[in-house]
Amino acid sequence: MHSKKGFTLIELVMVIVILGILSAIAIPKFVDLTGEAKIAATKSGLGAIRSVCAIEYAKTATSGTASFPSAITTDLFADGRIPTNKLNDLTGVYAVTAAPAGTATATTNGWWYISASGKAGAYSDGTEDTSAW
Repeated sequence: MHSKKGFTLIELVMVIVILGILSAIAIPKFVDLTGEAKIAATKSGLGAIRSVCAIEYAKTATSGTASFPSAITTDLFADGRIPTNKLNDLTGVYAVTAAPAGTATATTNGWWYISASGKAGAYSDGTEDTSAW
């Protein structure tokens, strides 16, 4: 007598159903994590830009004429690169006179900067409200 080894069709279907349920629960969690990671990386880049503004302000303050840099350029950063805004994958800094509101987007710049006040911010991908950052 031969004994047959293997799984029955019902056992295989049950495994597939369990895997389907687990993936239906896990996939949305991972999708949400990528969005949170982009926000965290963008906030980090914004922190670097704000640090550059503060350092440049402090440099001019020691000479008696404190002012923010007129523009944020690559030569202000130690590695010669402006951080990438991970929400829209752009690096340029656009000089503005007033802070954009809410989910303001840009097609060529990742960041905005007001040279009169030294305030800087991130443009959004249209889904994130970056005005409170």
